[in-house]
Amino acid sequence: MTEEELAFKCKQADNQARKELYEQYGGSLLAICLRYIGDRETACDVLHDGFLRIYQSIGQFKYQGQGSLKAWLSRVMVNEALGYLRKHVQMAKQEVLVEEVPDMVDENDGVSDIPRKALMRMISELPDGYRTVFNLYVFEEKSHKEIANILGITEHTSSSQFYRAKMLMARKIKEYRKEHNS
Repeated sequence: MTEEELAFKCKQADNQARKELYEQYGGSLLAICLRYIGDRETACDVLHDGFLRIYQSIGQFKYQGQGSLKAWLSRVMVNEALGYLRKHVQMAKQEVLVEEVPDMVDENDGVSDIPRKALMRMISELPDGYRTVFNLYVFEEKSHKEIANILGITEHTSSSQFYRAKMLMARKIKEYRKEHNS
């Protein structure tokens, strides 16, 4: 069944199509939730709520074979995860001077030699605020201005949280390499 046919059947409240939609996209959408939330149990709750929102709003989704159903589903799930974080996680609003954090990242130091699963685990271990900003900046390609608007923080807070997330990731990557290259 094509994305267009699946979307159409879901619009018609076809339970078999809804089940197929869940089975086909549930894994990748759970990965999105885990990337933002970090805790598997909570991520599963957010996934559940996200699918309820998807089933409610798919009728308004004007899918006409252009664009990707998966991209739309991903956007809904990102918004659901961000909504959860806004409600349940107190974002660090205290501004930190970037200059106070020592520079530990080599910008040319790639991570292509580290398995994706290990990188996702490292990201999930970041503190909530850092992880959210890191995800929005790296995976959603949002600017610090956009992130500030989405999360209700200043641009400076967004950039300092991203910088700190990079520092923590650099440290985790260094530890991983030391552990796995010995």
